[in-house]
Amino acid sequence: MNEQLRHDILALCQQGEGTWVEFKSAQGGFPKSFWEIFSAFSNTDGGILVLGVKEKDGAFIPDGLTKEKIDEYKKHFWDCAHNRNCINRPVLVESDIKELALNEDAHLLIFNVPRVSYDLRPIYLTLSPFGHTYKRYQDGDYLCSDDEIKQMFSDANNIKSSADSRILHGYSMDDIDYPTLRQYRMRYSLLHENHPWLELDDQRFLEMIGAYRKDRNTSEEGFTVAGMLMFGKTLSITDPECTPYFFVDYRERLSYDPRIRWTNRVYPDGTWEANLYQFFSRVLPMMQHALPVPFRLANDGITRIETTTAHIALREAFANAIIHAAYTVMGNITVDRYFDHIVISNPGTMLVSVQEYHEGSHSVCRNPLLQKLFSFIGIGEKAGSGADIIAKGWEDNGWALPVIRQIVKPDRVEMTLTVPEITDEVSDNSEGVSDKVPDKSNKVSNKVPNKVSNKVSNKIQSKVLIIIEKKPYITIEELIEKTQLSKRSITTLLNQLKKQNKIRRVGARKNGHWEIVQPSE
Repeated sequence: MNEQLRHDILALCQQGEGTWVEFKSAQGGFPKSFWEIFSAFSNTDGGILVLGVKEKDGAFIPDGLTKEKIDEYKKHFWDCAHNRNCINRPVLVESDIKELALNEDAHLLIFNVPRVSYDLRPIYLTLSPFGHTYKRYQDGDYLCSDDEIKQMFSDANNIKSSADSRILHGYSMDDIDYPTLRQYRMRYSLLHENHPWLELDDQRFLEMIGAYRKDRNTSEEGFTVAGMLMFGKTLSITDPECTPYFFVDYRERLSYDPRIRWTNRVYPDGTWEANLYQFFSRVLPMMQHALPVPFRLANDGITRIETTTAHIALREAFANAIIHAAYTVMGNITVDRYFDHIVISNPGTMLVSVQEYHEGSHSVCRNPLLQKLFSFIGIGEKAGSGADIIAKGWEDNGWALPVIRQIVKPDRVEMTLTVPEITDEVSDNSEGVSDKVPDKSNKVSNKVPNKVSNKVSNKIQSKVLIIIEKKPYITIEELIEKTQLSKRSITTLLNQLKKQNKIRRVGARKNGHWEIVQPSE
């Protein structure tokens, strides 16, 4: 085991420090910054902290700690780990700490700090979390804001009382958007024919589904945060009593003109009541329009009947973002649709690790009441552990698997879903918006769009050639920003242009530039 550990540590020294690795010299004593790093690793995704390695001229080398020093530091750690004036929780067990002798004069002390479960966070220094809680960002640590700390406590209390079940004060049926409630009840009736709740009045119906509740301990009653988010009027939702930071935003970026930020947008602009049900109902069909697979319309000629795993997967991914969002912090639920991918993002952290998410072995829902409201109408039934459903929809079509990642400063969860790059339904106008009228017949569409139409493909090539003519030293990242295509798509396009002898690369990859062989038309 020591040989394997030796190999792993030396490999880490070659790679250097990063998000999950930190080296400390410790030659002059137990590092003062140790507990800040410890807190940061615990509150983010965990990491390895090694004492006995120093940095010199950009290289990481053993610092020459003796066995006696290692024993001293190990005792110091355990003394502090059980002292609440130092750290609020021990976190580690004996097996998380390893000693390694590289030679007689070079010993290391290795701490494998785990990602701490959401219900045990925050991990902080001294007796107060405020001003003493850290998170990891890239290869450094930063002090958490009070709002970040409050959100950690809110997540930790999720089992006892979720944030979305909080009873609101001063709210009445006047705060409910009745068209939204009618649409919801209609969809509910289609899925639950002859259900006794269908006979209830609106107030009683909302109580039965959890949008309105009574607290048996305090005798307090009223609308819940989840109920208002789902059915409320915009001003009622964004009132300080409810969720003042609430904002939803859908943006289509289907133009090759860098001057056009988006070609279509759905956001709270005062023309509709921007609650979650309306946002979901309006945006999901637009997202599914990006999928080049057949779908069927219901008898109303409007509602899409999801007949493929891809449609179900996209619906599941969208529902996950809504159900797992942190509505108590500043940040938007955003959906960005590009030609070849869709990015769904929500504020907050994941309550499980990315590995646990993919394994589906342990699911935690931040807003269980919202999850229930969606599940009543057949949406997000697997919102707590839908990774397999989302992955299957993309696997079945041979597309690259969706990528989920956590972002800090501010905390966000982002999912990117790759779709076939451009369909024939994208018109050749400068805005990139389709001018075709959708077929409202109740039939399965027989048209499966081509991956990239020749007309649009030529247009992209011409656009890229113009950009390269103006800026020969342009980078891949800049091309991605100007074209709104993915890195894979840009790389493929550049290779095509080189094979067609329209461009060539001059000089090294890092410092070279592009040269036009055939000028753009």
